[in-house]
Amino acid sequence: MTVASAAAERRRLLVIFNPVAGRGARAKLSRALAALDRLGVAVTLRETAAPGDAEAFAREASRAAFDGVVIAGGDGTLNEAVNGLEDASLPIAVFPFGTENVLAREIRLPRNPERAAEIAMRGPARPISVGEVVFEDRTAARRFLLMTGVGFDAEVVSGLDLDLKRRIAVAVESAAGPARYSAASAIASKARFYAGPFVLAPAAALAHRSFQLALLKRPGRGAALTCLLALVGGFLHRLRQVEIATVTSATFSRPAGAPVQIDGDPLGHLPITVRIAERPLLLVYP
Repeated sequence: MTVASAAAERRRLLVIFNPVAGRGARAKLSRALAALDRLGVAVTLRETAAPGDAEAFAREASRAAFDGVVIAGGDGTLNEAVNGLEDASLPIAVFPFGTENVLAREIRLPRNPERAAEIAMRGPARPISVGEVVFEDRTAARRFLLMTGVGFDAEVVSGLDLDLKRRIAVAVESAAGPARYSAASAIASKARFYAGPFVLAPAAALAHRSFQLALLKRPGRGAALTCLLALVGGFLHRLRQVEIATVTSATFSRPAGAPVQIDGDPLGHLPITVRIAERPLLLVYP
């Protein structure tokens, strides 16, 4: 795909809408669709009714039928669509209608529906690097745009009682070579932000073919509270008990069966390998 075609106006858009993404989602959608209509865009609207719908709708999309796919919802809906999309030439845009859209914050996407509609039609489609999680007990990898976590955050997302004493075994590959760690919690992040407006990994960038691995090394409730307060305060990456490394792959081997979260949703269990996907994604943003 040439730069010119990537930046061309998109006159045929598939809009995948999650009606329960956040307060006022349907009203925001109406404003965005009206704006697209004024811009002369032909819209095909598909509305999700159950988990997996966004993935199925995206899988059916092709360049022959559409110039782009717009995800009207939150980060979870976007993750589904990214995993369903099979046509690598088809760019994805976002209407940030979720309660909290970490990706929208990461790419500085305006929440105004009219402005988001204009960007979806005319904004540049930039290739970004995405991560993928390989589960030992599955044949297909699962892609992620933002982060994959094990330990504290994965157990919170999964609604489990926190086991703050067990340790995560991590083996990584980076430019500096292989290394092994033991940590109470670990987050592989493609994005700077985490859980909303909080900066987790200042050096992370969607375009980089690597991710930031944040290791929370000390176990225990007191250490977890310290990390939480530091995250809110914006200095988590400066704590002595936190180590952040730039890596290209990481294997989380134990404890077997520990939950995993991907882009904020629980999905699967250890052991897993996290790596950079070979195929980039075309993401539309300012």
